[in-house]
Amino acid sequence: MYKIVAPTVNEKVTINVPNHLPNKKPPTRNIGLPNPSIKTQKIVNKINSLEQSLKTLKDSDFPLKTQELKQKIKSDVKLDEILPDAFAYVREASRRARNERHFDVQLLGGIALHQGKIAEMKTGEGKTLVSTLPAYLNSLTGRGVHIVTVNDYLAKRDSEWMGKVYNYLGLTTGCITNDIDDIERKKNYNCLLYTSPSPRDGLLSRMPS
Repeated sequence: MYKIVAPTVNEKVTINVPNHLPNKKPPTRNIGLPNPSIKTQKIVNKINSLEQSLKTLKDSDFPLKTQELKQKIKSDVKLDEILPDAFAYVREASRRARNERHFDVQLLGGIALHQGKIAEMKTGEGKTLVSTLPAYLNSLTGRGVHIVTVNDYLAKRDSEWMGKVYNYLGLTTGCITNDIDDIERKKNYNCLLYTSPSPRDGLLSRMPS
């Protein structure tokens, strides 16, 4: 189960992420949104409408698109307004970098997480892939994103797997495990961060019960 903790002005975004198996087929149900509203379905339709045009972009265009979205945020454009573009970029980056394309129901899961809702998924339905959508979107604010999984092994693995997607988009990823020293720990906090709950970082108290 996932939960994204919505930030205040100077807070980090925290996403709680469980285990993941490779994304082989579409999830069998709508994640977190059993009956998507007309508004939510329109967002998915908008993301889908961008898909073909993004296939014509060069690899080098994706970091530039990330910078464009960051500039829009600085110009007081709201995250919800750029969500369709951001999700579409992540989907195409994932398709190119990992040969994994987000299904529509996974887009719904990403929307649910961004809205601060809980998205429950079965094993193998691509939870780790879903988390890249709100993680990328919220990282555009420059406030940082912490993706929290259940142990150090998964934090390291997911940072390597999904790091390919974020790197394709021009972002850097970091990983903090319990055995990392303070210098490296501080360095990684400047990245899109994967970690596990640790009293040392104060993250354990922020985990949803």
